[in-house]
Amino acid sequence: MSRSVLVGTRIGATIVALVACLTATGATAASSTTSPGPPGAAATPPSAAVLPGPLSFVRNLDLECFQAPSSTAPPFPVITTQHLNPVLAGLPTETHVVGPRQQVCMPVAKNNVIPPAGVLDFVRWVDLACYQITGTAVNFPLGLRHLNPVLSSLPAKQSAILVPEQLCLPVIKNNVGPPTTEIFNLVRYIDLKCYRVGNTNPLNVGLQLTQLNPVVTGIPPGQVGVTNARQLCVPVRKNGQAIPADVLNIVRWVDLEKYDTTQHLVPLTTLTLRHINPLLATVPQETVQFRLGDQLMLPVAKNNMIPPGP
Repeated sequence: MSRSVLVGTRIGATIVALVACLTATGATAASSTTSPGPPGAAATPPSAAVLPGPLSFVRNLDLECFQAPSSTAPPFPVITTQHLNPVLAGLPTETHVVGPRQQVCMPVAKNNVIPPAGVLDFVRWVDLACYQITGTAVNFPLGLRHLNPVLSSLPAKQSAILVPEQLCLPVIKNNVGPPTTEIFNLVRYIDLKCYRVGNTNPLNVGLQLTQLNPVVTGIPPGQVGVTNARQLCVPVRKNGQAIPADVLNIVRWVDLEKYDTTQHLVPLTTLTLRHINPLLATVPQETVQFRLGDQLMLPVAKNNMIPPGP
């Protein structure tokens, strides 16, 4: 073979390899930006992630809450709630007319302690919009213990849940959702009913909060002081909805105690919110604006019933 033919052959092979590489890269990039939708949507997230254990997921789930009030409620159906956690399984079901939105709560890391990679993939997509509800007083006594490693050395305390005040529902922001089916199917079933608590004693700790969700990475980290306890938010099922068994095994353990914090002012942020639970898939998207973070939801265990490991 002549030298010119040999050189031409090598160049041709190099071009073919380069085109194949770019094609593969483009396919990967396209799949990584897929946003999920409610049933019937064209886009379907790919499968990849492995569900974390209940304890690993819950103990790393911290949400910062921002004031984001609306003047009217979205067109929700009447919602009946049923408790999922074993400690509260004896409490009756209850029907609510859901009122206006009060807050948006988004995942954060505390003191630069980032959740492990396999857990971070899930908790960074837990966004909740919290709406006003009313209900019957239960006055149910509970022992509460912090689960997150940053606060796990704090002593346990006695408290009680009193009356329901909010229903926090899963949403995605700016139509950017979880990248895989497993993540989407977990976060879409995290519905929390928030009760006023009897023991409001302050935590009195300082924390640095860093946003984890990629949509709001422009919000800078902020230093807050954690003060009085206000609510305990516990997992519920809405309207008898079927929840996949592997997902139920995790979400039934999501107990978050909500504390006041010192004010965390951020740049004015405008977002669209879309409900992702199947029951609310037809609810119109909402536009929210916020600047002020003033509460923090922290994972706890009730009556020493720790979520199953790992």
